[in-house]
Amino acid sequence: MLLCVSASHKTAPFELLERLSVPRTPVAPLIAEHDECVQGAVVVATCNRFEAYVDMDEPVTAAVALGIDATLSAIEAATGVPAAELEGSYTVLGGDDVAEHLFSVASGLESVVVGEGEIAGQVRRALTESRQLGTTSAELERLFQRASEAQRGVKNSTAIGRAGRSLVRLGLELADSRIADWSTQRVLLVGTGAYAAATVAALRDQGAEDISVHSPSGRAAKFAAKHGLRAVSAETFPAAVAHADLVITCTTSENHVVSAATYAAGRTGSETTAAAGCPVDHTGRRLIIDLGLPRNVDPDVATVPGVDLLDLETIRLHAPLEELQATDAARDLVRDAAKRFASVGERKNITPAVVALRAHVFGVLDTEVARVRARGDEGGQTEQALRHLVGVLLHTPTTRAHELAESGRADDYIDALSALFGIEVADPAAPALPRDIADAG
Repeated sequence: MLLCVSASHKTAPFELLERLSVPRTPVAPLIAEHDECVQGAVVVATCNRFEAYVDMDEPVTAAVALGIDATLSAIEAATGVPAAELEGSYTVLGGDDVAEHLFSVASGLESVVVGEGEIAGQVRRALTESRQLGTTSAELERLFQRASEAQRGVKNSTAIGRAGRSLVRLGLELADSRIADWSTQRVLLVGTGAYAAATVAALRDQGAEDISVHSPSGRAAKFAAKHGLRAVSAETFPAAVAHADLVITCTTSENHVVSAATYAAGRTGSETTAAAGCPVDHTGRRLIIDLGLPRNVDPDVATVPGVDLLDLETIRLHAPLEELQATDAARDLVRDAAKRFASVGERKNITPAVVALRAHVFGVLDTEVARVRARGDEGGQTEQALRHLVGVLLHTPTTRAHELAESGRADDYIDALSALFGIEVADPAAPALPRDIADAG
């Protein structure tokens, strides 16, 4: 069975999510190694959520409790956050609810900004990472692949997909009220990942022209050349920060990349730098937008005169209300996709029972065919008629099996096989055998 342990901006404080976002070691392998009944694990960790999707061996007693324990133990080992501290900050979903939740997450319906586009890529990368770590399972592969399909359906068919805004764009919209002319703004971008590329596009949509970039990992020059920006070196970085009207940080660095000390170094250094190209003016108000998790900007920048800080927590508080009609349409698509996912799963679960019935019937058929042949069946006409009859007779119970499975009544079908033919299907994952053969073992 599938299980999801979820801590998100809806259930957990921002500070806790920040701590969960910086594990010392990958979490998924720790979950998978916890107990042999754990079939696989995929972890989705973003700036607004930390979720573990776990595939449990369903026949195991208390599989849900074991899955939760495996997840909480792995989180504590990887992040240092004890299970007791997580109490009340996470929810648990199981069975069919897991698919609907992940499909909603991938479609941006559970994001701070409903419809934001970055989450789809983050969900895909979570699966890729788990593949590399060797922690996926067949059912988790199916779950995440269907999630991507559901996301594309929502994007292509609803207003949310067409008009969904990202955290980057929302941050810039919040900044827009204080910026009269974006073309005159000196903008410094810190980071060169996927968010950085989205930020450059959003800045240019706003009309920003003077954009420079710095990378704590040394990739600024390559990123700058690709996007037509100016690269800022580590040596000139403090002066560039002090000179910028707007600083936007979006790195995965575990340490603060901008602090009050950065401003102090930039303002007390040379008033003319290669990065700035002109004297530094400290009279105007400056803004920092911190899109990083963990935080890229030390909160102490709030003590720097003339500098304001806008971080993810503040952006979340200003996130707009959902567009109800678009959201309803998107959720309908997600629910339909989740039903189809469950339907296929139920069909797979009923397959051993269908195979068992066919094996039983064809076993009887083979016995009768052998008797017919022994009596002399010229041209095989009797055998052909018997095989045709069996095929016709099996069609309805096979079709009915799938119908019952899709409606959640697979157990009725299995009970009927036991009552009518003595066929036992004890474990859906194992081949079923007629009762007399099973007893003989």
